Amino acid sequence: MAKIAILTVSDRASRGEYEDRGGPACEDWLRRVVTSPVEILRRITPDGRAEVAAALTDLADSWGADLILATGGTGPAPRDQTPEAVADVISFDLPGFGEAMRAANGKVVATAILSRQGAGVRGRTLIITLPGSPNAISTSLEAVFAAVPYCLDLIGAGRIETDPALVKAHRPKGA
Repeated sequence: MAKIAILTVSDRASRGEYEDRGGPACEDWLRRVVTSPVEILRRITPDGRAEVAAALTDLADSWGADLILATGGTGPAPRDQTPEAVADVISFDLPGFGEAMRAANGKVVATAILSRQGAGVRGRTLIITLPGSPNAISTSLEAVFAAVPYCLDLIGAGRIETDPALVKAHRPKGA
């Protein structure tokens, strides 16, 4: 069974001053699209490079997440340091994810170019950073998720299957 962690990055949500909408939006999207058994864990962390890096490391190394979706902290505000935290903990990045997500969101809102979402790999964990807006989360995941199952296969992570009517996962023949 694959393990998927959802990390909401938000000072206000971590203090209970703001309802976390990003984490539930990620989970709802996954539960609609992923058809194979998965364990989903949601966590909230404050903004900040060290805090986010520590949470990502714990989810990947201690909990054993195959996939981490980090929502929030990808904008240009001073406390938005999710991309820097991811860079601190990954072995390599996958720039195509960010390019595809920004392109998809750019068709919806002009400010999508301000988002610094992306993806990278830590060991056998794929980490994808997403905006905090539920609508942008859905648009972002729809733009890239067809490649996620095969990426997980390639890095030795848990296998996931998708509902092809919603997201047709691309795997080469025989994979």
